[in-house]
Amino acid sequence: MVRSAPLIAPSILAADFARLGEEAAAVQQAGADWLHVDVMDGHFVPNITIGPDVVKALRPHVTIPMDVHLMIAPADPYLEAFRNAGADILSVHPEAGPHLNRTLQRIRALGAKAGVVFNPSTDPSVIQWMMEDVDLILVMSINPGFGGQSFMTSQLRKIAALRAMIDATGRDIPLEVDGGVTPQTAKLCVEAGATALVAGTAVFKGGPAAYAANIAALRGA
Repeated sequence: MVRSAPLIAPSILAADFARLGEEAAAVQQAGADWLHVDVMDGHFVPNITIGPDVVKALRPHVTIPMDVHLMIAPADPYLEAFRNAGADILSVHPEAGPHLNRTLQRIRALGAKAGVVFNPSTDPSVIQWMMEDVDLILVMSINPGFGGQSFMTSQLRKIAALRAMIDATGRDIPLEVDGGVTPQTAKLCVEAGATALVAGTAVFKGGPAAYAANIAALRGA
């Protein structure tokens, strides 16, 4: 099956944090479709990144959707703050709270799109009975917490399984992959059924002059 070029969501985790606003604007100008924001709490994952205030500061610098990945637990108390800060998509892990369906409904009630994130060990069946409440699916092809890790090929089977689940609904649910995405692994992800790719190092390497070519190389998958 021939699929259209994937959406590209540069992860600011690999950007120059001293120039985040400029970096965000630069990747948008270079052709990014979304801006991916990794939020980590040092508890759910072994790293600490940013909070709602940074999302709010970035919002004026881009017009593309802000794709906010919440690697925090609990997630529910912070949904409104991130939505108010400018998040267009809020994605949570099933392990980050006791009632995933309630969390997704809350995200939608706030006016954002609701995403579910799968750690490498998380089974796709967790959303089997609630696909109608899911607006985005994100597969982690590394263990979440740090950038620069190598792609886990075991996750290609999961991408394919989730692709089949999405197709069975008849809905256009983006299937996103995050972790170790390069032009080489991007091709494997797209072949397995991915329609959106998160990339940090692969986009931001080489500085602003290279961003357009880096994004084009990923999209060429």
